[in-house]
Amino acid sequence: MAALLSAPWLVVALPYALALGVLVAGRVSKHAAPVVAALGPLTVCLVGLSALGAAPVEGGRVEPWTSAVAAQGGFTWFKVGDTVLSVGWTIDTLAALMLLVVGLVALMVMVFSAGYMHGDPGWNRYFALLSLFTGSMSLLVIGDSFTTLFIGWELVGACSYLLIGFWYERPSAAAAAVKAFLTTRVGDVGLMFGIAVLWLATHSLGYTEVMEKLPALAPATITAAAILIAIGAIGKSAQFPLHIWLPDAMEGPTPVSALIHAATMVAAGVYLVARTWPLFEAAPAARMVLLVAGVVSALGAAAIGLFQTDIKKVLAYSTISQLGFMFAALGVGAWEIAFFHLVAHAAFKALLFLTSGSVIHGSGTQDLREMGGLRTAMPATFAAWVIGSAALMGIPPMAGFFSKDAVLDAVWLASPAAAVLLFIAALFTGFYTVRATKLAFFGTWRGTGHAHESPMSMLGPLFVLSVPAVALGFSATWFAEKLGEHPEPLSIALSAVAVGVGLAGGAIAWVTVRGEAPELSPENAAPAWQRILVSGFGYDTAVMRFVVRPTVSICRGLWAIIDRLVIDGTVEGSARVAASLSNVLSRMQSGDGQNYATAMALSVVAILAALMLVVR
Repeated sequence: MAALLSAPWLVVALPYALALGVLVAGRVSKHAAPVVAALGPLTVCLVGLSALGAAPVEGGRVEPWTSAVAAQGGFTWFKVGDTVLSVGWTIDTLAALMLLVVGLVALMVMVFSAGYMHGDPGWNRYFALLSLFTGSMSLLVIGDSFTTLFIGWELVGACSYLLIGFWYERPSAAAAAVKAFLTTRVGDVGLMFGIAVLWLATHSLGYTEVMEKLPALAPATITAAAILIAIGAIGKSAQFPLHIWLPDAMEGPTPVSALIHAATMVAAGVYLVARTWPLFEAAPAARMVLLVAGVVSALGAAAIGLFQTDIKKVLAYSTISQLGFMFAALGVGAWEIAFFHLVAHAAFKALLFLTSGSVIHGSGTQDLREMGGLRTAMPATFAAWVIGSAALMGIPPMAGFFSKDAVLDAVWLASPAAAVLLFIAALFTGFYTVRATKLAFFGTWRGTGHAHESPMSMLGPLFVLSVPAVALGFSATWFAEKLGEHPEPLSIALSAVAVGVGLAGGAIAWVTVRGEAPELSPENAAPAWQRILVSGFGYDTAVMRFVVRPTVSICRGLWAIIDRLVIDGTVEGSARVAASLSNVLSRMQSGDGQNYATAMALSVVAILAALMLVVR
């Protein structure tokens, strides 16, 4: 395993090569695609493990926000005069831990997909795209500069677009892919401008070089760059006000939701802030942006998820909410706690998404109104769901208890008002989690056909992910020490309140939610306040009405005036003038010698007359 650190770029190059290998091998054997594709995330896991156990390389930096470097390297991308842009890689503790998250989740998703996607006509294309995503996310993680990060950042966005719209023959999937791509591009523009500000101020894009020059920069420059980069993180992590793409992204295959939209890609924003933490540490205004976005997202998304009827959308809004907890922790300066919650959340949310895929596979529906009683038909799936749900609610000793309570503790010390809002979000979390559990697994079967347990190829990854969902919390101290921090013990009183709030929300759901409840009737029969929640407070509609449609109208007007009238009019008008002149001149080509002689004589007289005028 240690030999892998001599070529850490394999975490990028190998998945890319395997993507092509999947397309080739898939033509030979249908079963070869997942086997070949799985070699990529397996390599990513091994490199991450090797880096955690390796001694620091000579000359490698040891910074509070990165810890010791286990591998590094790079090459010059291009050089223009004195300007040099390099593409390099650095694997330190932060990157190694993130590689483990990416590799493990991607590996489990590929194994799960072998059963879930069986018989799909896009089988080879699906596994090739998963492999491409794994390589792109790894590039984002190990990059040692904003240049490398931005390349991986955009490649991840492209892979997300292709995977959300995997079933492109469905208009809803194609629309969701475009929506996700365009919405995240808004944040990416902010990131690009933030990188440009740092380049103009430091003439460098390497993380180490930029961070070393921060003390010499003007506070306004640091703040502007940090806020712009925060916008990029908010867009990629689906935080308010750029959160609306994530629920629609559930149009993609469920394993894709587990990989990209729960565990890895949406966590890239948190990773970006942690990776560039000195920049945000020097910019209080940027941290306030993160705190506000996180608290609003945590509370608002939890409220929207209360009465969703699609099991995947419940988890989608839960993801936005939990990422909000992470951003709140970043906003109060607890970046290592935010990152720990990222890792714990990746385990139990990937588990929940894959479990929902098992539920959909076994029941034939993803509508909670058409489920019920699945705990007896799908006992293994039910057990995995309970583990993931307990971790999401923060019930001890699950991983979510340690990570989420640490977030609440940190926010409470810095901003009690923000912490109170997060406690309310935790109450809502307990409600929607237990509500979905009761509707899907308890009561009587309300669907059609016969529900059945999933095959072992799908259950195996659930068992594997259940282990970190249960045990990861016990490594909190080791985790913090690896990142160069010295964690404070959790407040027993605050943890007791947090657990009590989550259980209270679950108890309310258990008592009030029934299979025949009015909330399970058609949406138009629900109370008005409930319809407002289910619609996401009308935010999506408002964006469409006040942003998308006016923008489209302006663009159509500009197209009609600037493009069609001015540009096309100039080009087409000159063509018409040339055609008219050619028609006039062509009539002079009569073939009559007398006419030609007359024209020549008149031309000579005109030339002589002109010369006489000039001579005078």
